Amino acid sequence: MLSPQVSKALNKQIEVEGYSSQYYLAMASWAETQGLNGVCAFLYNHADEERMHMLKLIKFVNERGGHGLVPNLKQPPVTFKSVKTVFEEILKHEIKVTSEINSLVDATLKEKDYTTHNFLQWYVSEQIEEEALARQIVDKLKLIGDDKSGIYFFDRDLEALAKAGAASGEEEKKPKK
Repeated sequence: MLSPQVSKALNKQIEVEGYSSQYYLAMASWAETQGLNGVCAFLYNHADEERMHMLKLIKFVNERGGHGLVPNLKQPPVTFKSVKTVFEEILKHEIKVTSEINSLVDATLKEKDYTTHNFLQWYVSEQIEEEALARQIVDKLKLIGDDKSGIYFFDRDLEALAKAGAASGEEEKKPKK
């Protein structure tokens, strides 16, 4: 059974993950209107992944006797200055999400809720990957600068990455034999 404090903290994280999904969805939509097929495909996939993080939390809260609440989300920004700005914002956002996960882990330790602490280790690992990926992309965009042909190739590379990610995601969803 979840303590009221841990339940509240988990529901706060549900909101964080839901907003992340909406934020990346808004970025994807903007990228699509800019003709950036690779960037939008990457971000649509990322928005779906964040939604799955939210659903995983909701199901966990419900399974532990709590009530996973579907949050009311604020409107994310709908326009962005550049591709580089988008990924710099993603990196800042992922750093913030890491801080939220760390606070949540701390709350479980204070409550001696080791089951939830163990469950959250997946999110801790996931955040390491999320931040590293965002940093790598921002670094690549710094190398490219304002070179339009560089952005073209970057977009093409992200499209290939998005397709590979979607294919591996489909493989994970297939029943194991």
